[in-house]
Amino acid sequence: MTEPHRLAAVVRAFSLDGDFSNAERYGSGHIHDTYFVSLDHDGRVERIILQRINTTIFKKPIAVMENIQRVTDHLRLKLDREADDDRRVLRLIRTHGGVGWYVDADGNYWRAYRFIADTHTNDTVTSPHQAFEAAKAFGNFQRLLVDLPGPRLHDSIPDFHNTPKRFTDFERAVKADAVERCATAGAEIAFALARSSTARALVDGKVPERVTHNDTKLNNVLLDDMTGEGICVIDLDTVMPGLAAYDFGDMVRTMTCAAAEDEPDLSQVSMNLSLFEAVLRGYLEGASAFFTTAERNSLITGAKVIVFEQGIRFLADFLSGDVYYKISRPRQNLDRCRTQFKLLESIEQQEDSMARLLRALP
Repeated sequence: MTEPHRLAAVVRAFSLDGDFSNAERYGSGHIHDTYFVSLDHDGRVERIILQRINTTIFKKPIAVMENIQRVTDHLRLKLDREADDDRRVLRLIRTHGGVGWYVDADGNYWRAYRFIADTHTNDTVTSPHQAFEAAKAFGNFQRLLVDLPGPRLHDSIPDFHNTPKRFTDFERAVKADAVERCATAGAEIAFALARSSTARALVDGKVPERVTHNDTKLNNVLLDDMTGEGICVIDLDTVMPGLAAYDFGDMVRTMTCAAAEDEPDLSQVSMNLSLFEAVLRGYLEGASAFFTTAERNSLITGAKVIVFEQGIRFLADFLSGDVYYKISRPRQNLDRCRTQFKLLESIEQQEDSMARLLRALP
């Protein structure tokens, strides 16, 4: 069966009007197989996004999809009351059996969303306004899910932000020195060991659990083509229980430093305080209505924890022989680790200024 015929057969499993017209690869994501599909409905073109879920990474696809189905249903109910723009939430298309995913004869898991028109994504922050809009969208996303009815969502990836466990994994990698790289990374190992307390900085139980996105990069927000407003949060695979500080921390990690994640010239790596302020203002505008005092006070700690966590993950993978993160050149994971640790140093150096901004904002 050719790919168009195979995709047409998958599309027919979903409750859609119109006939399959064509499909093309879509987006810059590296995890799922994503297609932009056009349907012909009495001469009118309807467009959807079709994805084959990567079950190597998401080993419990039904749990992932049950989370997404519950979250998007709840968001749609809330937003139908708050806004007249139906672009503000992903619209999961049900199968003829009434569920949000389809399993084909080969055991592949598929899902489909309505295409959201007149929006775009950016991989890199180009202005404080852009950072503000993306952070506000993530803050609103959390706010709207505060009253999601039980039961508790599934853990899409168990221990995803279990920083103490990540630190233990790093220590094991050092002890094993499986490919004899510890001598090469001596300075980075010492840096991480000196900050061992950071791994436990958010596990004291004082901060309440929320529904969190857990991948709060700029390109996971659709921006309006005309206004640049953050319209819709996408890529919901890792939506699960977590701490608000995790999401804020990852925004700081990915939106406040212009350098590439594997930048070998560490002089290019630093946290931009203006971008931090934009992220902070946007996130608080969206989320602060439900914050406890402890949550608000945890945000800057969250930035340090998440940057540290990602750094030790890159470092542990380098020490283990690059078994998890794909590399395109030798020592790439070590460079990735070094950029995270340099960013963490920059955050530590500016922590007083960050705290003053947090105290000054409503």
